[in-house]
Amino acid sequence: MEDRNLTIGDIAERLGVSKTTVSRAISGKGRIGEQTRRRVLDFIEEHHYSPNVVAKGLAQNKTFNLGLVIPGDYNLVELPFFQNCMWGISRAASARGYDVLISMVTADNITQLERAVTNRKIDGAILTRTLADDAPMRYLTKSDVPFVAIGSTDNERVVQVDNDHRGACRELTDRLLDSGIRNIVLVGGDESYMVTGSRLKGFEDAFGKRKNWNGSRKVFLNVNDSQVDAIVEKAIGDGTECILCMDDFLCGCVLNALQTRQVKVPERMQVASFYDSATLANRIPAVTSIKFDVAQLGRKACELLLRMLAGEEVESHTLLGYEVCIRESAGGDKRRHNR
Repeated sequence: MEDRNLTIGDIAERLGVSKTTVSRAISGKGRIGEQTRRRVLDFIEEHHYSPNVVAKGLAQNKTFNLGLVIPGDYNLVELPFFQNCMWGISRAASARGYDVLISMVTADNITQLERAVTNRKIDGAILTRTLADDAPMRYLTKSDVPFVAIGSTDNERVVQVDNDHRGACRELTDRLLDSGIRNIVLVGGDESYMVTGSRLKGFEDAFGKRKNWNGSRKVFLNVNDSQVDAIVEKAIGDGTECILCMDDFLCGCVLNALQTRQVKVPERMQVASFYDSATLANRIPAVTSIKFDVAQLGRKACELLLRMLAGEEVESHTLLGYEVCIRESAGGDKRRHNR
């Protein structure tokens, strides 16, 4: 018998003890004499035994799986966010001996998540999107499953990690206004996403300190791609100087609508985005935007969850930084400002 193939049963047989005794020695739990515990542990060390995940899980009452909850209704433009987030989570989980189990959910169907919890397939979970009316968050809270939310929530009891969307959007809007823009339009997506509210607050914050600002600003929310064309047409007619988009998908739609009308950027219309990803990478001119480290976001969320599972106290709110990239689409150069 090769030592690397040893099982708990093999160890028990060779030491003349029960499998329960071996399991208790490995887990450190349960009543067992110190001399017997030491004998088992010495044998394990001598033979370089490493318990497999199933045996280790049974001994410690753990699955060594983390649930990753991803919205099933994401669009293709959002895919890079979830991929990079998953990459950061997987790296952090793997380093601690955990695997990641994906559950797809929608606002009205969380069956996969419920099944993972009911069948005890996961030790904890990470939510990758937060909603104003958040069914997965309610379910995990009710089920007493440890979890971390990527994004913001008004529930102060939820451990949450997010980028500083409000601060970043305030800074970018400030820079646009400081450049002399007096007629600006903000185009945003689904109001049920908490990030939409955070970005809107940042936009409004920039005007809060400008008591005597006498320009014009218009806000369009819950906008989909089919509505962008009409909004751009109206903005041009109203003499708008800058269209500010809450995400790169809407920004791409705005740029396409301007191109169709042969409206030059930034000569006739400046354009900027509150989010930067590969979607905008090859646009000409380069798009002024805000860059976030999404892999870091996932990694931090996973590290917090693992600390929770280890019984540690963790900070309830974590805000990560951002990079404001002033580029040609808003009349700037390629200067960058880190926070």
